Amino acid sequence: MIRRVTPSSPLIPGMLWYILLLMTFERVAEAQDRRMRAHRLGEGDRVQLNGRLDEPFWRLAEPATDFLQRFPVEGQRSSEPSEVFVVYDSDHLYIGAMLHDSEPDGVIGHQLQRDASLASDDRFMWILDTFHDGRTGYFFEINPAGLMGDGLLITGGVNKAWDGIWEARVYRGEHGWSAEIRIPFRTLNFNPDNDTWGINFQRTIRRQNEETLWNGHRRNQSLFEAVFAGDLTELREMSHGAGLEIKPYGVGGWRYVPAQDRPTRYSGDFGVDLTYSITPSLRGALSINTDFAEVEVDQRRVNLTRFPLVFPEKRDFFLEGSNLFEFAPRNAANLFFSRRIGLDGGQQIPIVAGARVAGQQGRFDIGVLQVRTARADALPAEDFSVARVKRNFGEQSSLGVMATRRASDRFEGAAFAPDRYSLGADLELTTRRFLGLDKNFNFQAFWAWHNDNVFADTSSGLDRSVRGLRFRYANDPVVFQTSFRQFGSVYNPAVGFVTRNNFKRLEPQVEYQPLMRRSAAIRNLRFQVAYETIWSLQNAVLTRGLSAEVFGMELESGDEFALTYERAREVLERDFTIYQDLTIVAETYDFQTIGFQVESASRRDVSVAGGASYGSFWTGTRGSVAGALTVRPRAGMSTTLSWEHNDVDLDEGAFITNLYEFTLGWQFSPWTSLTAITQYDDVSERLTLFTRFRWTIRPGNDLFFLFTRNWENEFVQTPNANRFMLRAFETGAAFKVNYTHRL
Repeated sequence: MIRRVTPSSPLIPGMLWYILLLMTFERVAEAQDRRMRAHRLGEGDRVQLNGRLDEPFWRLAEPATDFLQRFPVEGQRSSEPSEVFVVYDSDHLYIGAMLHDSEPDGVIGHQLQRDASLASDDRFMWILDTFHDGRTGYFFEINPAGLMGDGLLITGGVNKAWDGIWEARVYRGEHGWSAEIRIPFRTLNFNPDNDTWGINFQRTIRRQNEETLWNGHRRNQSLFEAVFAGDLTELREMSHGAGLEIKPYGVGGWRYVPAQDRPTRYSGDFGVDLTYSITPSLRGALSINTDFAEVEVDQRRVNLTRFPLVFPEKRDFFLEGSNLFEFAPRNAANLFFSRRIGLDGGQQIPIVAGARVAGQQGRFDIGVLQVRTARADALPAEDFSVARVKRNFGEQSSLGVMATRRASDRFEGAAFAPDRYSLGADLELTTRRFLGLDKNFNFQAFWAWHNDNVFADTSSGLDRSVRGLRFRYANDPVVFQTSFRQFGSVYNPAVGFVTRNNFKRLEPQVEYQPLMRRSAAIRNLRFQVAYETIWSLQNAVLTRGLSAEVFGMELESGDEFALTYERAREVLERDFTIYQDLTIVAETYDFQTIGFQVESASRRDVSVAGGASYGSFWTGTRGSVAGALTVRPRAGMSTTLSWEHNDVDLDEGAFITNLYEFTLGWQFSPWTSLTAITQYDDVSERLTLFTRFRWTIRPGNDLFFLFTRNWENEFVQTPNANRFMLRAFETGAAFKVNYTHRL
């Protein structure tokens, strides 16, 4: 029997009480941030980009010093001194970093490939809040080997898929290591009338697992939150040039599919991307005959749930300015999901043209996107439109709206869908001075709706809508959050993505991470509990569950361990097929699972990560094991072998799944790299190979060569025996070159 439960009535009055407190105490914090002055170069000054900082003007600049630890001892001075200088001319911003180290042989630099994770390396990171609004910004990082990484600040972190045009050179010596960085002003959006930017720096000394910051070193602060940055002053007369960027490309390809009538096909094409600064803070882009040949293959997964999987966006056109198109982040409303454009079932659909306007105008964040896709097989040509506007107020709060449209062309023999619209609004109230204290607090509320997706739709506007709210208190050593959301019975925006609908969900979570200040070996412990209840819209309980990190531990060495426990009751509303012909029937099921995870410090030449779990699963049991082994034989070279294994034993039948992935990364320099990814799973019984060679001739000018080969397991009858064997069913190669010219 299903007991009917509704959320407790004090939720709404409590929400109003917290909003009142938040708005009462949200104010700009007292002036306590650090400041540094940017030094303008003279007419004859030239930066020789070699990482040495040996030009005389560096000594005239005011350095950022006195970095403080965030870890391991909050507020303690860095164990190694750092000095960071900023100079500029009319076209470029230059950053010089002198990162002293008393043990220069202990400096670690494994990675060379752009945007690779630096969890294994020493690193120097910085952000630029070019609008000085404490909300948006650019992220950059380097390591002692010369790797360059960058991204856009987004809610809760960084979108590292953005690639800006800039350069860095490093030098290692007896002093430790140092770097010189050149960032063209044309790479950045900024307000030229504002002579002050937000800026912040963070250094990692990996062998000591030490993180130090110039500003905002507290554990409830972060480099990735621009509100905690310091100030960079006296920036004047910076130029965007004409504000026009022209990026033509050419691509050629070959594809061999033996099962087709024409097994061998050749292709070639060209296109161009144009970018223009409408104002210094608002940038427009036009992409004609857009191509994504160089995009890395998606990571394969085995899905044992009844819900679809979500894969991240990797295409540059949709990543540029993507932070401006976020809607109600961390709430799964997904009113706009860019992978709905130009992709269908993982296959690319040609994009005829795309246009984008993104940036800021006064207190407003603005994002507009228009894309036209071509007709492909049984799919019609379509137009996709997205518009996003946010009004910023207070120090960190905003109110926004978003609208999307998807329109399909008619053609004979195909079903026609009407134009599909959606509309949403979201509110975010954030303060770092909750109740007048040095505490973070965040409140979010959102609502979205879409029109009929099909003709003769009898659903109501409520059925086609979603709404929710979230509170989050994230402060050392406690993080507490609770969220409530309600998805209509047919909510499915045409340019969005949802994994399920027709439910209400309440999910409180609490996490406690005490520092072990008296231990020389243990850095901190972790304890986390989350309780989830999901109701149908008729208030019948569908899911009730508890998940907990019973015990987690991080060592000063960087090694980690966690023990987890989950318990849930699931009321399945309809049958679903879990594997081949095995069907789980609609009933009530109880789950109970225990598991553990371990991860060694990735700074080591050989590192491992993995875990295992076991417990009840639908009508039987499930045991899972996953692991990854990474070997770094030399700087710029790494190999990772990962394996995921599921052993499922149900009343309906038993089955085993395995997923293997082998990745080889070989970077000859920060400008030249070779990547190879091999994946196989015994569900699809397909083996895939993806290789990509990239040569950055200079920033903005790239040459790519790609090779792919796919095999499938085929049953073969022979005179001696019948057996399965891998047969290549598709082979392809592509060559692409692009060139960037700025005016």
